[in-house]
Amino acid sequence: MKWTVRTKEGELTYESFGAVEQAWLSGLVGPDDELLEEGTSKWRRADSFPILARARRQGDQVWGGSQSAWIAIGVVLGSIALYLLVHGQYIIGGLVAVVLTTLLFRVTNAAFKKTKPY
Repeated sequence: MKWTVRTKEGELTYESFGAVEQAWLSGLVGPDDELLEEGTSKWRRADSFPILARARRQGDQVWGGSQSAWIAIGVVLGSIALYLLVHGQYIIGGLVAVVLTTLLFRVTNAAFKKTKPY
């Protein structure tokens, strides 16, 4: 079923609600935009749809949450590990490098998990 999205710039028709959700996730459809389902005459705000309101937008995922803190911690741990290894403290530097590897694996997995489209 087709959906029409009305923005300040104009109107655009999508082939399905899943396509509208993809546009929402990428930021092409905003909360103030209005949606019209094919066969109806009532426009509804995009943020009034629970599926869209719960969906995580891409721009909010990394820098809006705790990801930036984990990245900063990773940079600090990497610097410490490199310093220790260069100055001959191989055991402690190696342990810090293992902790850093574990942290980077966790951050990478969290960054690639995405909300499945409707």
